[in-house]
Amino acid sequence: MAITTIHYKTFKRGSKTYFNSSLFFPPAVREDVFILYGFVRIADDFVDNIPQDSDGFSRFKDQYYQCLKGRKSGEIIIDDFVELMKRKAFDPSWIDAFLQSMEWDLTKSVYTTLEETLLYIYGSAEVIGLFMSRILDLPEKAFHAARMQGRAMQYINFIRDIAEDNALGRRYLPLEDSGLSSLNENHVRAHTSRFIAFHRKQIDRYESWQKEAEKGYRYIPRRYLIPIKTAADMYLWSADKIRKDPLIVYKKKVKPPKWRILLQLLKNMVEQPG
Repeated sequence: MAITTIHYKTFKRGSKTYFNSSLFFPPAVREDVFILYGFVRIADDFVDNIPQDSDGFSRFKDQYYQCLKGRKSGEIIIDDFVELMKRKAFDPSWIDAFLQSMEWDLTKSVYTTLEETLLYIYGSAEVIGLFMSRILDLPEKAFHAARMQGRAMQYINFIRDIAEDNALGRRYLPLEDSGLSSLNENHVRAHTSRFIAFHRKQIDRYESWQKEAEKGYRYIPRRYLIPIKTAADMYLWSADKIRKDPLIVYKKKVKPPKWRILLQLLKNMVEQPG
């Protein structure tokens, strides 16, 4: 299946770090990854755009379920994803969970407990790890680590994107036992020490899940591991920047430049045995 300009541009617009890392998958895998991320990015756009497009999301979801029943939607992003889903034996419940999390972004703005946040993360990110495991034909014993990789990457996004989420009226990070009542910048600057302690605790949480994810690297063939590890390394780089200056998240979006991603990829190519 040939990748179209739509797949390419949709993925590139959504995630610079993972897009640039994914370019180094073998061609057949790269095409499947682009199809996957095209689908999830379009769904995400409906709920993240300002204003949100709830009608567009509803149509998108309906078209997916109709296509699943065998009726072409006429939307290449959806039709190609359903073909990929069937070819790689994705569990339909994974897509249900993904669409549920996207729908919550239309109706739910604040997550008050870690349990709530993790339920959202399962659908928005852990299932992406499961999709990738199927695309890469990994054994099922790799699935837990794949979920943890998705969880870790999503959580560092929440940590990094506090200002952006504030603008959308959202808060995914639970404030349990933090002494904070909000992550709005004015409140944070009035309680800087509490915020720094809270934010570093969230980074510790992210790093614990990332370490759990790395236990699954032994199941991933080298030609697939290099781009995955590169993306994970860049998230660790972002976490280190934020740990050193937690308030940086109110100044800019912490992302590695393309040259750093490519440099890390070269480093991983040299260091990974194979």
